[in-house]
Amino acid sequence: MGAYPPNLTEIVDFFDALSGDEKRENLIAYADAAPACAPKTGERFDLEDVRKDEECTDTVGVFLRVDPATRAAHFRINLGPHVQTLTKAMTAILCKGLDGATPEQIMGMEQDFVPRIVGGQLIRVRSQTVYYILGRIKGVCKVWLNRERAIANGG
Repeated sequence: MGAYPPNLTEIVDFFDALSGDEKRENLIAYADAAPACAPKTGERFDLEDVRKDEECTDTVGVFLRVDPATRAAHFRINLGPHVQTLTKAMTAILCKGLDGATPEQIMGMEQDFVPRIVGGQLIRVRSQTVYYILGRIKGVCKVWLNRERAIANGG
C-alpha cells in the first residue's frame, strides 16, 4: 500500500476486511454521514470551489482550510440534493480520511485505495463517481499550493 494519511489508512484497512455485502452496507452508512461534512455556519476557508461538473448529477462545493502552523488540511464538502449515494459515501470517507493531512500528502496519493473501499463491482459500474470527490479535493489542494508558491515568490 502507498503512503496514505493515517485516518485514511484506518478506513481502507477496515473496508479491506469486509465482504462485498458488508462493503455496500458500510458505504450506505458513510453516505448517511455525508451531511456532517458540510460547512458549518461561521467557518472560514482558504479556498472554496463550488460548481456543477458534467460527470456529477448536482452541484458540489469543496471547501479547504489549511492550518498555517501545522499545514494540516481540513475539508468541508457541500453536496446538492441529487448527488448519488456512492458520491456521498466517498465524500464522508475522504473528509474523515484526509483530515489533518498536508496538501502535499494529498496531491502525492495514488487512487489505488478506492477499489479496496468500494469493491471491484461498483468500480466497474460507477467508475467516474467513485473518483470524482477525490479529484475535486486534489484540485483545491493544487490551487492552494500554487497560490502559496506565488505568495512565497513575491507574486
